[in-house]
Amino acid sequence: MISALQWIARGKSLPHPKKYVLDDDEMDRVSKMANVRFEDAKEQLERVQRDIARGKDPFAANEGGDDDGEWQDDEGDDDMKDDDDAMADAATEAAKTDAKEDPDDLSRYNLDEYDDDAAGQATAGAFSNIRGLAVYQSNEDDPYITVQEDAEKDEDEEREELEIYPTDNLIITAKTEDDVSQLEAYVYAANDANLYVHHDLMLPSFPLCLEWLDYAPARGGADQNTPAKPAGSAGNFIAVGTMDPEIEVWSMDVVDGMYPDAILGRKSETDQLNAPLGTGKKKRKQSKARIANDAFHVDAVLGLSWNPVARNLLASASADSTVKLWDLSRPHTSDDSTAFRSFNQHTDKVQSVAWQCKALGGSGSSSANPAVLLTGSYDKTMRIFDTRTPDTAAVVRIGSDVESVVWNGWKSDEFLCSLESGIVQAFDIRSPSSASWTLQAHDTACTAVDISPHIPGCILTASSDRSIKLWNLATSAEAAPSSISLVLARDLGLGKIFAAKFSPNDPLTLAAAGSAGQMQVFNALSNSAVRKTYADRLRKLTGDAKVDLDGTEPSRGDGIVRVEDDSDDDDEADDMQD
Repeated sequence: MISALQWIARGKSLPHPKKYVLDDDEMDRVSKMANVRFEDAKEQLERVQRDIARGKDPFAANEGGDDDGEWQDDEGDDDMKDDDDAMADAATEAAKTDAKEDPDDLSRYNLDEYDDDAAGQATAGAFSNIRGLAVYQSNEDDPYITVQEDAEKDEDEEREELEIYPTDNLIITAKTEDDVSQLEAYVYAANDANLYVHHDLMLPSFPLCLEWLDYAPARGGADQNTPAKPAGSAGNFIAVGTMDPEIEVWSMDVVDGMYPDAILGRKSETDQLNAPLGTGKKKRKQSKARIANDAFHVDAVLGLSWNPVARNLLASASADSTVKLWDLSRPHTSDDSTAFRSFNQHTDKVQSVAWQCKALGGSGSSSANPAVLLTGSYDKTMRIFDTRTPDTAAVVRIGSDVESVVWNGWKSDEFLCSLESGIVQAFDIRSPSSASWTLQAHDTACTAVDISPHIPGCILTASSDRSIKLWNLATSAEAAPSSISLVLARDLGLGKIFAAKFSPNDPLTLAAAGSAGQMQVFNALSNSAVRKTYADRLRKLTGDAKVDLDGTEPSRGDGIVRVEDDSDDDDEADDMQD
């Protein structure tokens, strides 16, 4: 499935991304960030070596308990001892069998007399001159290789294949397939209606949310893989929230990266939460309690929001019922990473978070307060925080679990939420006690809601009912629109939709993905009803010459752009042969 996606605007990516190189400097940086993992491996190795020196089997069951007191007598120990006895008996039988027939015993081949038997016989065949073979460090030194590889040509071809044009968008998706999770970076060329995978990055755990950052986080060490920019300079980064409590920040200008640029959280401490309490059958299934604290998350990260005004701030929402603020201007490593502010007012999982200044476009966005933070939770409330005074918050009570929240950039005081019941509601920050308007958008959970950054009054919703919908809000001087009408409903064949967002560059173009594990770009202008509904607003935005508003173009197709499957090419080839 694809659980989240994020657009990257045109011109934000490097034209020629760098290839990741695991050199000494990078190894030193990684070792500092993952110091705990290396230290644990080192301790295990030393323990094994110590047991071997004492003549003990390092992999044998510890019946009396080890130095750390991990092994305890409980109701499951007897069963474990029985298992250990059975394993020991099996090992003894295997040893007896090996003693009868030693695989290392080569005496039956009579190799001592092999040379005598071959004496006087001329060596012939393809390997008759094998002693004269020479090994060269490169093909250029080998006189028998007359056609040399053109390394520069191969490098130029690879550079051309990885090039990202100024007219290209990147779309980053969080994908999981066969228990393998990764970030996939797609290139979307709107002019050619082309979509393809540019590169991917492996993730340690199931991804849940993504956020783009135009901010280079401070690093624990320098290396040649990230362009030489000081912390805080403009960049192209993706923050990833996963089932793990840590947040990883990856550079999208580096191809085939192996380790993130920053890790927000304390993996040295949260790793211990997954360890079993004991060794008995019952205790093996239990883990330590996840007690929330102010320093770092202890459960999955469900939502992320970057502040484009206070650019060093990243807000995170977690299943541990807390919201935390992270300062990207200071280095973060797995054993020394602390949030500088925590909000603990929610009583259940916090699903979504959004800064007030996060919305794009709109005449009212200039009055947005970059210190205001909106959160939505499974405790059936939304809370509005002034991050300068974290102990107080305005509470908005609703009738269902919150799936997502977003600010309306066209009305800076308005925010929207989508609910598990399929309802979308709008609230005014000045009087949040009651909804400005309510829309039953879907019959099942409304997993995503987005507001067009180009067309005022255009709203996108997506649902687990497999559909995406476009809605038109008629303009009104009042807080509530005079009418709300459905413009388009479409099943894109993506299964249950988990993520849908408008393009930051092309009006009425959106990307969606879901349980089918595929991502598609959909140009809603291919629909005549969409062109007719938003005609006046599109003319103001782009002009008649750029947008076909009357439907006079002969064919727009279905407006869907997808990654071409190899099987499709094979089918076309078969049709041509027929």
